Amino acid sequence: MVDGFDSVLGAVGPRLRDLRRRSGATLAELAETTGIPISTLSRLESGHRKPSLELLLPLAKAHQLPLDELVDAPSSGDPRVYPRPVTHHGMTAIPLTRKPGGLQAFKQILPPASDGQDPEPRSHEGYHWLYVLNGRLRLVLGEQDLVLTAGEVAEFDTHLPHWFGNAGSQPVEYLSILGPQGERFHIRARYRP
Repeated sequence: MVDGFDSVLGAVGPRLRDLRRRSGATLAELAETTGIPISTLSRLESGHRKPSLELLLPLAKAHQLPLDELVDAPSSGDPRVYPRPVTHHGMTAIPLTRKPGGLQAFKQILPPASDGQDPEPRSHEGYHWLYVLNGRLRLVLGEQDLVLTAGEVAEFDTHLPHWFGNAGSQPVEYLSILGPQGERFHIRARYRP
């Protein structure tokens, strides 16, 4: 049991570095958010300092992850995911996957459209796949301005500037799978004779 504990603790530093880099944060920014000195964060990430609860709790909060996911604690054997919704700028995102890194799945909910909603397309590394569950989702993708309805799917490289909005008077719900750079999602189209 001690060996397993040591391996979990030994892997925390690289996981913390990977999480910070994927979020685009610097050590200085993370230090400001958590109140942990830059030198301590650096030593944690490099494995020169063992993680303690007083250091991990503010880091879990900053990365918006449960503590057991932050340290990649051994599975309890329960495969269920207990999603914790996060609301930001009116959009609610419900994580459907537990492990950081690799593919991430979310259920997202946008409130009804408001007047004067101007798209602000942005780009970043990765790949995005989405499936509309209910409502009408406006997707601005490069020069295209599309409205997707229930049952429609879109996938695209996130280097292309994109923006999502609600195109209707009811909330829109959709599933998102976000992949790291270079990942692509493949679905098989049904053959129609």
